[in-house]
Amino acid sequence: MPWQEGDCPAPRGILTPMPLGLFRIVLGGGQSMGDLVKKPLFNPDGDTEVLKRRMIGGNTTNLNDFNNMKYDWVSDWYRQAMNNFWIPEEINLGTDIKDYRKLPKAERRAYDKILSFLIFLDSIQTANLPNIGEYITANEVNLCLSIQAFQEAVHSQSYSYMLDTICEPQERNDVLYQWKEDRHLLARNEFIGSLYNEFQRKKDPEVLVQTLIANYILEGIYFYSGFMFFYNLGRNNRMPGSVQEIRYINRDENTHLWLFRSILLELKKENPELFTERQVDMYRAMLKEGCEQEISWGHYAIGDEVQGLNKDMVTDYIQYLGNLRCMNLGFEPIYEGHDREPESMSWVSQFSNANMIKTDFFEARSTAYAKSSALVDDL
Repeated sequence: MPWQEGDCPAPRGILTPMPLGLFRIVLGGGQSMGDLVKKPLFNPDGDTEVLKRRMIGGNTTNLNDFNNMKYDWVSDWYRQAMNNFWIPEEINLGTDIKDYRKLPKAERRAYDKILSFLIFLDSIQTANLPNIGEYITANEVNLCLSIQAFQEAVHSQSYSYMLDTICEPQERNDVLYQWKEDRHLLARNEFIGSLYNEFQRKKDPEVLVQTLIANYILEGIYFYSGFMFFYNLGRNNRMPGSVQEIRYINRDENTHLWLFRSILLELKKENPELFTERQVDMYRAMLKEGCEQEISWGHYAIGDEVQGLNKDMVTDYIQYLGNLRCMNLGFEPIYEGHDREPESMSWVSQFSNANMIKTDFFEARSTAYAKSSALVDDL
């Protein structure tokens, strides 16, 4: 069935919530695939042969054996993620307390709205990851999902630390719950939240892949208007502690992006019936919708009034990211051109390096955790 509803993205003036069933995939005759079965926690009859291990639909014992992994990339991922450990409170926000009060009106508005959105994204990720893990039957991949859930909790801790330090109590609550009052924020949250809720309702392989694509969108596209805003603050010598918090969060999100890309690529090999031409078109439509929503959000939250950023820069960078994310799943690009990082945005990758710049100016030691190098966002 050709793509119909959703072909045209929402107008960029106002974000509109997406219907719950918009991205449902059905097979011929409207019949969906069989439901996934939640793996048992204790399974003495599970397969012990590594070659029989599967991403979904396998017969796992749930035994964690680091010496026998089917998916070789997991070892590198696990070590990178473990080396990324950081503590939000070790970053000094003293300068940020003063800077926040002096931010121009447009920058303070953007700071509050973007922080509110990031808080929601990491919160919903923390809650959703265990739901995915219940149906992943490769035990080494479940270890990765467990580490990711921990890191998302650290991100929530980081945002709370930023709010508690910088804002007055009432300001803190206003920022925290802006998504309940701001229809643009609510619409953004509903797009991903509805896709996640769909997997709560219907546990079949197709909906799982959609949920994985939604995670890929969240980790690889949805955060980036926010990241670029904070890095723009950094290059204007404002809010250095907040910028460093975001660097570490960005570094973690790059590993999460790597994880979900790898899971999806393994599923393409093991379950090609989930990646037919029609289904890939659907996944590309999801990615495009995610990009269009991120562009609309960037136009609304940042606009043309923040020094060093404008709507055209946001659009060009997100379209570049959308193509990059598609191509790294083996899909065709969704935008014509936009195959290189825009020259006007080359500073984003420079500022995203968590170990490159020392921002804790008031402590004797650097907060750049040298034990872990930053992942380059080339995924």
